[in-house]
Amino acid sequence: MADILYPDNILPMPLMDGYGFKPVSPLLSTEMTSGRTRQRRLYTSTPTKVTVKWIFKTDALAQVFEAFFRDTLKDGMSWFYIKLQTPIGVKPYKARFTDIYEGPTLIAPKYWQYSATLELWERPLPPVGWGNYPELLAGSAIVDIAINQEWPKA
Repeated sequence: MADILYPDNILPMPLMDGYGFKPVSPLLSTEMTSGRTRQRRLYTSTPTKVTVKWIFKTDALAQVFEAFFRDTLKDGMSWFYIKLQTPIGVKPYKARFTDIYEGPTLIAPKYWQYSATLELWERPLPPVGWGNYPELLAGSAIVDIAINQEWPKA
């Protein structure tokens, strides 16, 4: 089956209002008899929950959203790709709804608001290994400019 894409050519990205991530812990903790806790990494890939909210400025956009949820996502059951803003930039993430959305809520003058929680397939992180090079990661914007910018000839 082909990948399902959020119709971002028609519907907007989620709003910043209330937008936030809550990763699922990859750790397993065991309390020892000494009172200390032993922690170990149980998983290397865990999902992340993200709270999202949309405001649709027309009745037609609200209808597109609800029809996409019902028909394409089979009432939110299916995984799909949606562009989200994260610390590593705007890129598509594999996600699904954890439950049905809240809304529509009428917002003056005649907008429709929806909110939901999405489960991302994995945490939005830089590629594995980049944590070993914090200087390169912190300066990645300047490296990107240096590599991709066309410099004037001397």
